Amino acid sequence: MRVDLFDFELPEAAIALRPASPRDASRLLVVRPGENLADRGVRDLPALLSPGDALVFNDTRVIPARLSGIRHRAGGSGQRCEAMLHLREAPDRWRAFARPAKRLAPGDRIRFGSEGASEVCALSGLDATVEERGEGGEILLRFDLSGPALDEAIAGLGALPLPPYIAGKRATDAQDTTDYQTVYAREPGAVAAPTAGLHFSEALLAGIDAAGIERVHVTLHVGAGTFLPVKADDTDAHRMHAEIGILDAATAERLNAVRARGNRIVAVGTTALRLLESAAGPDGTIRPFSGATDIFITPGYRFRAVDALVTNFHLPRSTLFMLVSAFSGLDTMRGAYAHAIQSGYRFYSYGDASLLFPEPAPRPEGTP
Repeated sequence: MRVDLFDFELPEAAIALRPASPRDASRLLVVRPGENLADRGVRDLPALLSPGDALVFNDTRVIPARLSGIRHRAGGSGQRCEAMLHLREAPDRWRAFARPAKRLAPGDRIRFGSEGASEVCALSGLDATVEERGEGGEILLRFDLSGPALDEAIAGLGALPLPPYIAGKRATDAQDTTDYQTVYAREPGAVAAPTAGLHFSEALLAGIDAAGIERVHVTLHVGAGTFLPVKADDTDAHRMHAEIGILDAATAERLNAVRARGNRIVAVGTTALRLLESAAGPDGTIRPFSGATDIFITPGYRFRAVDALVTNFHLPRSTLFMLVSAFSGLDTMRGAYAHAIQSGYRFYSYGDASLLFPEPAPRPEGTP
């Protein structure tokens, strides 16, 4: 499809630079294709679902994946650079988006450290070798440390990777370390938050339990590729970056039981949805899944595992707006976003939420 079909005008003032406080005070736009839009609040979610439904949460935990350092090259002077880790390939290897990528070449050594790092300062440093340089500023880094030791070093030297549309307008601060993490985060590995989950407080989770709605956890380590714009003119020419996901056998069994008794699987966020759809067979049965997924969902995709979706409001021309348009229909979502902008909903990672229901499947020809 043409990418410009997914474009829309968004006022700069609609971009949220801070989340609602408390978390569950966010607004919630309920979108049922073919029906009127409903303006509600996130706290209304338990009443909008049915006992026996299952909310599926992505329990990944954001790591401080933005590393600043200095490139060292034999016979040359040091060059400052930055790497945004986005996919772990081995205990000592990460793929990253680098700046300035054109100044880096295979074999270069980089010492990562604090903003004040220098060629003569070896304290608290983390060394890596550039093994590959790919397209779009991507590099493969092999660190001198591995496994838990590398994790500890990244945690000590890295910075929280706020989305560029927030980081470009204000500095990251201590409050973000709490705000940009879900209250149920437990599996370190993401470089971006599963932002639909940021709306859930302990009080809201207790309300969900009291309403008889199941809570199920899966893990998809969100990559920095989620921030990348779609530069192609056609969706077929866009390459999705892979992300690592885990859905174990016990979780698959629980979710299949939800469907078997006639209840709904509700994904909290596009990350949970992408993992569920990656794990689902053609008949909708959810199977255990462990590994990489680069699923790219656009209109025309037949959803197999998800019956409703809680998600934030996304960027124009983004893969995420394409996904929600596939789920509820492009015309429906263009109308919903126009209403949200006019009604003052807040957009993007720290913004408000929506509860989306699927576009009805087309009837076969000849069906009355």
